[in-house]
Amino acid sequence: MGISQAQNLRAAPSEALRPYGIRVSLPAGDPFRKLLGPEWQRLHWYATPFERDEALAEMSRRHEYSRSGDKPALLFKKVEKLGESRGF
Repeated sequence: MGISQAQNLRAAPSEALRPYGIRVSLPAGDPFRKLLGPEWQRLHWYATPFERDEALAEMSRRHEYSRSGDKPALLFKKVEKLGESRGF
């Protein structure tokens, strides 16, 4: 299936293998689960473990606009497509 609004993409979609990922989800009891559903998650894929680890550090950091009492409400987990990463 093609991209309907390709001009809105940051970069053109790549056909290269991206076996290393980050699963972003919500913790149990988070109020956004009522809006997004209890099984909501988002996967981000990267070509190398180094790229993934850099992105994970950036996603999970406390950014400069956080208030002093703010705590991250997302859960981050490293995932891997073993077939692609091991060349099966």
